[in-house]
Amino acid sequence: MSELASTRRREFRNINALTDLPTYRLPAPGWVSILHRVSGVLMFVLLPFIIWLFDLSITSEFSFARLRSAFENGVGFLPGWFLKLVVLGLIWAYLHHFFAGLRHVWMDMSHAAVTKQRGGSSAKVVLVLSLVLTVVLGAKLFGLY
Repeated sequence: MSELASTRRREFRNINALTDLPTYRLPAPGWVSILHRVSGVLMFVLLPFIIWLFDLSITSEFSFARLRSAFENGVGFLPGWFLKLVVLGLIWAYLHHFFAGLRHVWMDMSHAAVTKQRGGSSAKVVLVLSLVLTVVLGAKLFGLY
């Protein structure tokens, strides 16, 4: 009987307050799910900025030069590094949303992908891919290569 008591599963409970969050350990699929929503909201909220960037990049050579100048010297009171940081956040949001979306489509199409182990490993792949590609593209954005 004492063996049963020692091997009991952990009791799960609802998170009641923000103070409970630091003590709650979320598995990788949970993080991917939450970050998928966060990245979607981030891209939606920054859609006017994305449209502004796209408009400046294709309107004319002069507007493209203005865009490059904005990233080098800044715009108004915003320095250039801050604009690059916002674009880096958008790059992460797009990559994470894209890979997590592909993961969801794969899970919808294949019953084998819905197991606990495959779900965990695919979530880790999504996290690693989005972060590694964000670092690579961020290095290009900040002029490291």
